Amino acid sequence: MNSAAGHGDVPAFAPAGAGAFASAVRVRPLGDGTFTTDLPAAWTVGGRPHGGFLMALLAKAAVATHSGNGAPLVDPLTVSAQFLRPPGVGPVLLRTDVRKSGRRTTVVSVYLEQSGRSCVEAVVTTGRLPRERAAWTDLPNQAPEPPGNAIDLAAMPSASVFKLSESCDVRLDPNGAGFLHGQVGDPLRLRLWARPRGEHPDPLFALVAGDISMPVTFNLGRVGWSPTVQLTAHLRSRPAPGWLRILVESKAVHGMWFDADATVVDSTGRLVCQARQLALSAMG
Repeated sequence: MNSAAGHGDVPAFAPAGAGAFASAVRVRPLGDGTFTTDLPAAWTVGGRPHGGFLMALLAKAAVATHSGNGAPLVDPLTVSAQFLRPPGVGPVLLRTDVRKSGRRTTVVSVYLEQSGRSCVEAVVTTGRLPRERAAWTDLPNQAPEPPGNAIDLAAMPSASVFKLSESCDVRLDPNGAGFLHGQVGDPLRLRLWARPRGEHPDPLFALVAGDISMPVTFNLGRVGWSPTVQLTAHLRSRPAPGWLRILVESKAVHGMWFDADATVVDSTGRLVCQARQLALSAMG
């Protein structure tokens, strides 16, 4: 699980090619620390823009702001976001404010606004993702590729709700996902695999992967929209080409509140993202 082989060939974080994800996260600078972009319907769940996708846009704007000041190309290291209200599909404005500019890290506040209202507010730390092999890791024992019986989310009846499956390939391990059969009582732990269609995963897609699972509270019979209130993600390295394997688990559910921790590992066994969120569960 801890192998880091092959990372010498992984390119530094940079704007990707013409794939669906790379195109969707493009932002247009207005020249004063603000950017515009359009939230596409293809990156929604239940008609609402996906939280991990919004995190990727916030990180993209932060990196673009710092790079636009003549600084060398940087990577997103952490994104901590408060979700105030869900934006809709369509144009949004991204406002940035550089709070600290240092040799190792830069801190940028980013505000995603729509129709004059702030929808998501985040603090993004940028710097350089490490290339060297990890000195120590303790990662989930999960296969690098989905098993033959993994569920393709694009083939499920809920695919019309989970629109992300049009632009990224997401597979779910049916073992432990009792909600698929109307069962209640499995541990709140799900295993998934994800990759963007037509391109290799990059650090921004790792942010999407950190929030790509259906709510683990589905295993409690609480099936429905579970809005994220706060989400923090730590990017740890650049993903190698191939599947990202994702383990999502909850430590506690109190009333409607639950936490979800996601560990994202690339095809070589290298940790690329850790994400923790606090969310409100559907009550069934």
